[in-house]
Amino acid sequence: MNSFTTIFLMFFITFTASAQQQSQYTQYMYNTMTINPAYTGTRSVLSVLSLYRTQWIGMQGAPQTVNFSIDSPMGTMGQGLGFNLTNDRIGPSVSTALTLNYSYPIQLTEDLKMALGAATALNFIEVNYNKLQVFETSDPYLNGVLSNVSPNIGAGIYFHSSKWYAGLSVPQILETKFYDDVKVSMVSQKMHFYLMGGYVFDIHENLKFKPAAMMKAVSGTPLAMDLSANFLFSEKLTLGASYRWDAAISATAGFQITQGLNVGYAYDFDTTKIGSYNSGSHEVFMRFDLLSKSKFRQINPRFF
Repeated sequence: MNSFTTIFLMFFITFTASAQQQSQYTQYMYNTMTINPAYTGTRSVLSVLSLYRTQWIGMQGAPQTVNFSIDSPMGTMGQGLGFNLTNDRIGPSVSTALTLNYSYPIQLTEDLKMALGAATALNFIEVNYNKLQVFETSDPYLNGVLSNVSPNIGAGIYFHSSKWYAGLSVPQILETKFYDDVKVSMVSQKMHFYLMGGYVFDIHENLKFKPAAMMKAVSGTPLAMDLSANFLFSEKLTLGASYRWDAAISATAGFQITQGLNVGYAYDFDTTKIGSYNSGSHEVFMRFDLLSKSKFRQINPRFF
């Protein structure tokens, strides 16, 4: 099993070096600013979110993600300003992104708004080859630490009403490449295109149905799609399931503890061959909205 893990992780790192997949989330509808800067400030309140995801439980060096974000509307126009921190750990590699987001809202109709967003980011990447299980210790290419810093920019557009939302974004536009000193190792970052949307159906006075979908496109990799269906009971309890095309099925749950505090959990079961070697993935989040009773009445019907 240790040998398999080592071989797999080396393959995974090689794949990541060529595709550079950005952080993956099952509950993306609650963490939208991370992938679309136009979402910033659209909740009309100061909102703080923290999320932790651990993937492929039981496999040494499996991916782990920590995300923290804070955003708020600013001024009379309701322009959004937000900050996002994302830390990914995969085997011997650590990637950290610090992002500043801005959005400009435009009122299209009485119930429909459009927001244009921009982001600027600093990406820090480090690969510590000393953490690998190296059988040929004399190999000079499997020793030392590769590290670099790269700036980036992002953009997005986001439409939302009291019942639905849709967005298109490119969180990181610049395609950058990191080399070590002798140019024998290379890590590249490629553009990721995100298209997402969701709707809230009123089934009953105390029951709402919330389907959502997200597509992700990256050059050189297959198109990725997430489909989810959640039911909201009495504006307190959310239960649902999601499907990541040819990758995983998930069970999700959330609870509105107070008017401003919401927590959620997701469990992923891998449907690929790698699922035979792990116990699934766990994801938890907590979101706190600093709001008054009047603000709560405005934000509560959206549920996103």
